[in-house]
Amino acid sequence: MILASLRTEGRDGALIVVSPARTHAVMAGVAETLQQALDRWDEVSPKLATIAADLSAGARADAFAITPDDLAAPLPRAYAFLDGSAYYHHMSVIRQVRGAKVPEDFFDLPLLYQGLSDKIIGPTEPIRLREDEAFGIDIEAEVVVITGDVPQGVTAAEAARYIRLIGILNDVSLRGLIPHEIGRGFGFIQGKSASSMGPFVVTPDELGDLWDGKLLSGRYLCHIRGELLGDLDPGQDAAFTYPDLIAHAAKTRQLGAGTVIGAGALANAERHHGSGCIAEARAREHLALGAPAMAYLRYGDRCRLEFFDRQGVSVFGAIDQAVAPWR
Repeated sequence: MILASLRTEGRDGALIVVSPARTHAVMAGVAETLQQALDRWDEVSPKLATIAADLSAGARADAFAITPDDLAAPLPRAYAFLDGSAYYHHMSVIRQVRGAKVPEDFFDLPLLYQGLSDKIIGPTEPIRLREDEAFGIDIEAEVVVITGDVPQGVTAAEAARYIRLIGILNDVSLRGLIPHEIGRGFGFIQGKSASSMGPFVVTPDELGDLWDGKLLSGRYLCHIRGELLGDLDPGQDAAFTYPDLIAHAAKTRQLGAGTVIGAGALANAERHHGSGCIAEARAREHLALGAPAMAYLRYGDRCRLEFFDRQGVSVFGAIDQAVAPWR
């Protein structure tokens, strides 16, 4: 099934069930918000599935048309956002330019940090920041999973059963601030502003053979300023899977329902795929040309992130947003 959250005056939106064409929806009714549904997933998900089947069959007279502008992030507030760096070909080139080393145990132990989750912006909302040039505004194209309650000490072999939903996310990164923060050895605060999510999240069964229980395969297109930046396959070249990341995060803690987990900025080994962020493209320019040419995002610039299945269907809808001054 396909779920989304309507914009409302409240902070958490209103849960809706979306048609296969992603053009119409009905109010979920059985839960007011996606978080409420996740909190009672075993009880609520069969009812949501029935609604989705009726909607697909054209049996819901209460269906209404939706557009991306009508939608908030599926989870406008999440209890946790845990983000990894599972794609070696992203991290290695960026660190090479900075003169930093990839951790020696990169392929043995996942990298994961806890990011900003109390505000996740919608798919067409602007990225609003107090400065544009000095901050070095960048995108990071990601696939994310949303979990149910995950017990402490879960193994990677067990972790897939706790994945409830899958979506896409733009992990907005401020490259002008990150190096100093990382250099101090205590992680991100200023270098990561509010991320944005694609309009729709889907249950794993909706994805067919694109989802193997561990990674999502397909075509993930990234555009900035109307130009193609990356044409990536997130199912390729990841050092760790989502069950690996869940197990790593849950080693010493329970994960609450509604935890969002990302594998980090996408990157493929084959260079014709391009990049999932501007920083990686700039790093490759630096290595090839001696200096980067591509500019980070400025006020008025747009980015668009979108994932397609093998038939060219936009699975999660598009993140399509501009950069604008803080207000």
